[in-house]
Amino acid sequence: MSQPAADPLGAAFEHHRAGNIALAEQLYRQILSQDPQRAEAWNLLGVVCLQSGRNAEAAQLIERAIAIRGDNPEFYNHLGAAYSGLGRHDQAVATVRRAVQLAPQSASAHYNLGTALRNQGRLEEAIVSYRHALAADPNSAEAHYNLANTLRDVKRLGEAEASYREALRARPGYFKAMINLGNVLHFQGKLTDAIDMIGAAIAINPNHANGHLNLGIALRDSGRHQPAVESLRRAVALDPQLPEAHANLGTVLQAQARFAEALACYEEALRLNPQLPDAHFSRATHRLRQGELEGGFAEYEWRWKCTCFSMRQFAEPRWDGSPLEGRAILLHAEQGLGDTLQFIRYVAAVKDRGGTVAVECQPPLMKMLANCRGVDSLVAAGAALPKFDVQCPLLSLPGVLKRSIDDLWSGPYLSADEQLVERWRATLEGLEGLRVGICWQGNPRHLFDAQRSFRLARFEGVARTPGVRLISLQKGPGAEQIAASRFEVVDLGPQLDEAAGALMDTAAVMKHLHLVITSDTSLAHLAGALGVRVWVALSAHCDWRWFLDRDDSPWYPTMRLFRQRQLDDWNDVFERIAAELAVLAARRV
Repeated sequence: MSQPAADPLGAAFEHHRAGNIALAEQLYRQILSQDPQRAEAWNLLGVVCLQSGRNAEAAQLIERAIAIRGDNPEFYNHLGAAYSGLGRHDQAVATVRRAVQLAPQSASAHYNLGTALRNQGRLEEAIVSYRHALAADPNSAEAHYNLANTLRDVKRLGEAEASYREALRARPGYFKAMINLGNVLHFQGKLTDAIDMIGAAIAINPNHANGHLNLGIALRDSGRHQPAVESLRRAVALDPQLPEAHANLGTVLQAQARFAEALACYEEALRLNPQLPDAHFSRATHRLRQGELEGGFAEYEWRWKCTCFSMRQFAEPRWDGSPLEGRAILLHAEQGLGDTLQFIRYVAAVKDRGGTVAVECQPPLMKMLANCRGVDSLVAAGAALPKFDVQCPLLSLPGVLKRSIDDLWSGPYLSADEQLVERWRATLEGLEGLRVGICWQGNPRHLFDAQRSFRLARFEGVARTPGVRLISLQKGPGAEQIAASRFEVVDLGPQLDEAAGALMDTAAVMKHLHLVITSDTSLAHLAGALGVRVWVALSAHCDWRWFLDRDDSPWYPTMRLFRQRQLDDWNDVFERIAAELAVLAARRV
């Protein structure tokens, strides 16, 4: 607010507005020494303290202004900001609500109420207040920006994207909005748009370490690993004390199979921030990949503090591995179908601890796991749970049970339905030659699917092996490639696993095959759990569970691993598979 030139308060305010904060404070104090009833001077002096980070003093000064004149909404606005700075969020909300009552058309009052509510964690109410602020002032870039941030936090990403774009309409080149819009585009899977937006922001502010960090993460997730390394190294150079930059650089180096360099990055990130969950999780997978199971599984529990994992909340305590002595335990699945198929093996060991075992699993696996040894009851995720005394996630069981690399296998623990095995007998045993089931595509939504999956065409050399008959086990994405294949692949048709349930027909079919060759997907675990001979084609950057530098798997004695010798080189992998398959086929002639 402006004051008449002859008024000393007006002159002080002009200095304040011009950024001469120290002089303005001196003049405000002189005015108040002569006239302690000047409410506006108390308020403006409080604003000076706010701008200087002296929140407690600001609150006292603005409270004096309100004591003199309690009907000025601006005073309540400023007092609410002081309370927020002090962490007194309940008082901040109540105070700014008073400003809204006094000035219901004030954009700043609604905006400040939104911010106070956001600070209190009342995000849905904050969204309403920000929208009221924008109704009063549609061109407030800050209101659009903070509305977008709040919508992002409640996972309303499409609306958040629209609000960030409105912030940029109101203020072109708004750096923070560009970075956050890029991140929201990333969260929505719009990676190309995300990279373009964050890149445009960095062009405005090329020395912003967090900008390069966010660009590096987006490049990594789009599979552009070397540009990601360059962006993340730039982030580290700009801010060597940024632990997230070191941790994410490690994940990209790991994706390039540069494991020793990746570990050094995780260690540096944890030196800077010993409580950084993502760095702990990444170091855990590094240890597990090296075969350090005890330390690896202990640190793997940090996954629950990572944003990409969602920890189940139970009143019942986590099981510590002690004898159950008749207690009921709930074992609950996490992550993907393959993870459940791999770690369901430990249910029998849990049962041996003397309790009643309920397993909660993904609905598609209900039929496949129905006869798994040790399961007393099976419940689909999302259904009502039985009563239980303790609980444990499936992937925590190897650590709880203290498994070593030498006792990961405990015999075939899944079985195919005998009626389905018999039903498929005529179809499959009538096929001449070495019957080889193949699968090439995992879940396309998996972060590293582009590295672990490959095209059906990779099997062309295998298909030319004399005496070999390829049979597709592929379901869903990737199956459409069969129609365009240049070599023969037996297609078992869309009925596979439809009427019988997920993987049920597939398991029965596997019992009639001489071999399964697959990418790193759930079918690898199904074949291994059934005791079927299976070969797995692996990227040089494969999951930790396949360990390093070995062509067998301690998890599955019937499994053989064919690893890339160079990252992304599948040609060599399939040449070795074809050569080994020719030997196997010749032995059966």
